[in-house]
Amino acid sequence: MAPAETHQALFYRGPGEYLDGIWSFIRPALDAGEPVAIAVPAPKLELLRDQLGEERSAGVELLDMAELGRNPGRIIPAVQAMVERRSGQWHVVGESIWPGRSPEEIREATRHEALINLAWPGRDVRVLCAYDAIGLEDRVLTDAERTHPGVVRGGRPEASAAYGGPVPPAACEMPLSDPPLDSVAVAFEADDLGRLRTLVAKQAAVAGLRRERVAELVLAVNELTTNTIRHAGSGGILRVWSEAGKLVCQVEDGGRIGDALAGRKRGLPGVGGLGLWMVNQLCDLVEVRTGVAGSTVRVHAS
Repeated sequence: MAPAETHQALFYRGPGEYLDGIWSFIRPALDAGEPVAIAVPAPKLELLRDQLGEERSAGVELLDMAELGRNPGRIIPAVQAMVERRSGQWHVVGESIWPGRSPEEIREATRHEALINLAWPGRDVRVLCAYDAIGLEDRVLTDAERTHPGVVRGGRPEASAAYGGPVPPAACEMPLSDPPLDSVAVAFEADDLGRLRTLVAKQAAVAGLRRERVAELVLAVNELTTNTIRHAGSGGILRVWSEAGKLVCQVEDGGRIGDALAGRKRGLPGVGGLGLWMVNQLCDLVEVRTGVAGSTVRVHAS
């Protein structure tokens, strides 16, 4: 199957084009008895349930993307888990970017869209990604053409002339914004990890996070700082600050993350690759920047 047919961006204008575009993509799979999954925001799920009808809906994996994809780093692992549960060609519809998402979320969702092109080598997976051509900014739609080998407009599929390969657009690699001046900054080595857990727990409680979210964030930051000690060859810096009802933690070190899919595929305990995957599962948003100068991972929790 040509790349333009395996990963497409559906640019829709209104509910009619939305339903028609998705129905055209999944109907042959449903008729053939092949597995189908749809992950879109909850209001769109209701539209699709009505379109499918009760009998067909029962055979489709229906997921609320606002929950699954709040952190876009969770989406590829979720699809991978479905693919491993059932053999055959999978047909997946997703909508990871919608009007109202923050610029940071859109950047990471755009990165996710680019990495889909690397995610399932050797597997039969077709993906259709929906984009609201009226509600989203032009730059978002332009990036979608860069991250998808195929596009669908007005019901017509075609190859994307702007597709740039499985590489996130340049905007995804822009440096992260500077932490606020009142952020807490702590340099750390291996002996400091317990002190860092205590610091994050206190800051998260002050920020008003629920007890279970405090525990999850402490675990996530512990995974990041432990990874620094194991892989960076030296210590690092932890920065912590509160922002609009959430706590933001940032870990900086001199190591480089060489695998573009790190955190988007589950490793094995004792083998490696589990830490960043766990961080993605625990946090509302994970932003990663890495290069020859080192790596920065910023996590958000509320």
